[in-house]
Amino acid sequence: MSGILDETDRRILAQLQLDASLSMDALADRVHLSRNACWRRVRQMEESGVIRGRVALVDPEALGLGLSVLVMIRTNAHRPDWLDAFEATVRAMPEIIGAYRMTGDLDYVLRVRVADVRGYDRFYKRLIARVPLADISASFVMDEIKETTALPLGPG
Repeated sequence: MSGILDETDRRILAQLQLDASLSMDALADRVHLSRNACWRRVRQMEESGVIRGRVALVDPEALGLGLSVLVMIRTNAHRPDWLDAFEATVRAMPEIIGAYRMTGDLDYVLRVRVADVRGYDRFYKRLIARVPLADISASFVMDEIKETTALPLGPG
């Protein structure tokens, strides 16, 4: 794909971000294309990496993962071996659903899902046992005002 999405591609992506389980016929109908034209566009966006995958969004509460935690991390270690160990640790811990290297005062922010405060404590102990950290603090989310995987699809 040339990197430029037209309005039709954006309509397709908007529908798929709402419901990736739509049949190709339903998707084509919603974006006013023939089934084949819609299929070609979707396939092209998949092949070019615009569409990275299709997933089911699961309710964390239904899985007993009611506590969302933002974990702020500072480190004194900025060596490649520490970074490799940290990244391996992050990838190996399924409670971490997002990890971000930051600018400013914090080095990393983690998004973590656990059952409760005790679950967070168990997670915390496993994390600090695996990789040395200079400072770690956590904020428990009281209310999720907005949580979405949908990206804004404004004009290119």
